[in-house]
Amino acid sequence: MAQPATARIQPKKQTLEDAYSPPANFLEIDVLDPETHGVAKKRYTDYEVRIRTNLPVFKVKESSVRRRYSDFEWLRTELERDSKIVVPPLPGKAFKRQLPFRGDDGIFEDEFIEERRKGLEVFVNKVAGHPLAQNEKCLHMFLQEPVIDKNYVPGKIRTT
Repeated sequence: MAQPATARIQPKKQTLEDAYSPPANFLEIDVLDPETHGVAKKRYTDYEVRIRTNLPVFKVKESSVRRRYSDFEWLRTELERDSKIVVPPLPGKAFKRQLPFRGDDGIFEDEFIEERRKGLEVFVNKVAGHPLAQNEKCLHMFLQEPVIDKNYVPGKIRTT
C-alpha cells in the first residue's frame, strides 16, 4: 500500500483539442532554396533561412532572410566569443573542392550544396534551440534582420 506522500500523481488524460492545438512553445527554422550567384571568383551560394516561432524572446514571429556560408561562420564566431554555450561545428569548408582544374563544379555542385544546406540547417537549429543562445543579439540579427550589421554591439535581448 502506497503512503500518501509517495503515491503517484495520476496523469491528466489528453483531449483531442490538446493533441491538435499548437504546441506551447515552438521554434522552427528551415534552411532552404539555395541559389548560386555571380561568375568565376565572384561566385557564391546563399540560402533562405526561414523561422516560425511563438517564443516570447523573438519579436518577429515569422521571418525569412538570405544567408551565405560566411554569415553562418560569423554567427558561430560571435556566439563563441560572447556566450557561455558550446557552439556546434559548421559543415566543413571543403577546401579540396575549391582547387582549380577540377573536372566538376566543386563547391557549386548540386550534391555538395544540398549536403551543406542540410548541415547548416542542423547547425542553426541546435544553436537557436539553446535557451542561452536565444537571448543573444547576434542570433536575432542573423535570423531576422535583412542585413547583418557586423559593427553591432554584442549583448542580450531584453524581453519586457
